[in-house]
Amino acid sequence: MRIGIFSDTYIPQINGVSTSIEMLRKGLEKKGHKVYIVTVNPNSLKYSYDKRVLRIPGVPIGIFDYRLTSVYPARAIKKIKSWNLDVIHSQTEFAIGTFARILSKQFNIPLVHTYHTMYEDYVHYITKGYFKKTSKKIVEHLTLFYCDLTATELIVPTKKARDLFKDKYQVKRDVHIIPTGIEIEKYSKNYSLEKINKLKKSLNIENDIVLLFVGRLGLEKSVDFLIENHKNINAKLLIIGDGPERENLEKLVKKLNLNDKVIFTGKVPLKDIGMYYKLGDIFVTASTTETQGLTIIEALAASLPVVAINDESFIEPIKNDYNGYLFNNKKEYVNYINSLINDKNKLAKLSINALESSYNFSNKVFASKVLDVYKLAIKKGRKKIFGGKNDSSR
Repeated sequence: MRIGIFSDTYIPQINGVSTSIEMLRKGLEKKGHKVYIVTVNPNSLKYSYDKRVLRIPGVPIGIFDYRLTSVYPARAIKKIKSWNLDVIHSQTEFAIGTFARILSKQFNIPLVHTYHTMYEDYVHYITKGYFKKTSKKIVEHLTLFYCDLTATELIVPTKKARDLFKDKYQVKRDVHIIPTGIEIEKYSKNYSLEKINKLKKSLNIENDIVLLFVGRLGLEKSVDFLIENHKNINAKLLIIGDGPERENLEKLVKKLNLNDKVIFTGKVPLKDIGMYYKLGDIFVTASTTETQGLTIIEALAASLPVVAINDESFIEPIKNDYNGYLFNNKKEYVNYINSLINDKNKLAKLSINALESSYNFSNKVFASKVLDVYKLAIKKGRKKIFGGKNDSSR
């Protein structure tokens, strides 16, 4: 099969969507399929094509390091047409996502769309707190247009996202739940003990139990919850990532006199992230804005029990007292953490179970499930074009 994946973000950018796409690409190519990527050039206004990755010019939009484009060069359209795609898979609702929809219609190619982002939780970056009700209604209408009216098939990573469409937005279409897969071996492998110990020494966490958070430091990630409750926990809190809230979070640490217990690393090289997970003993998160939360799966693959807020995004991967805990309030959060710190046997058991449970989220399983949706979309596309007759020309 020849597959075109369209996205506003892709490696080397570091975020959940780019990671998801890369995992899908690798999984599909391992199965013998050809995968082409269409994305925005993250560093310049130039057009480029290399190793089946087509990058078209984009401009910064002032939100994190994202770029968008509304310019679709004729040379890009010509190149994409030459690929003779069987299916287009869009990973964004806007910009490159719009390009995917235009080409899908122009070339009669079935369109599969994955909904990654709960936009209602992110509108504050645009509106700065104004017109909250109106902006959420606009987001709802745009989401329904892009995800319901223009896609042949719709994929979401969790039941939480499916419920948004089926219960809140009342869509009638099928919504396929397919959690994003990861390269299990990247996080589960044994890294050099010498390198890990050197890294621990540089961060002053050599002889400590370490709680680990990995992610963008945005308001919606609720990292302040982790910091505010850390005064009642005898461990170090290692925060990996960067973002607009970092300065405020560092001020909070100073205000609570937790400078010796909370460490910020900033961004770390993507190639080294697996080793950084090995610095932790327990992974923690209080974010309620995830559609899936890939860092949860990565932590499990690194043998880290997860203590996460009781949110629908985490219900499937996290099982209480097996590979972690889901907490409902501050008291439960602190109690679960302290119980693991004080019971090394329990911590060791949950660590083993964490790795075991991560295999359900491998990129191999991920690719297989997405392929089934591609086949369904192609079948529906043929019925649309040929009035229900099978097409053997592709």
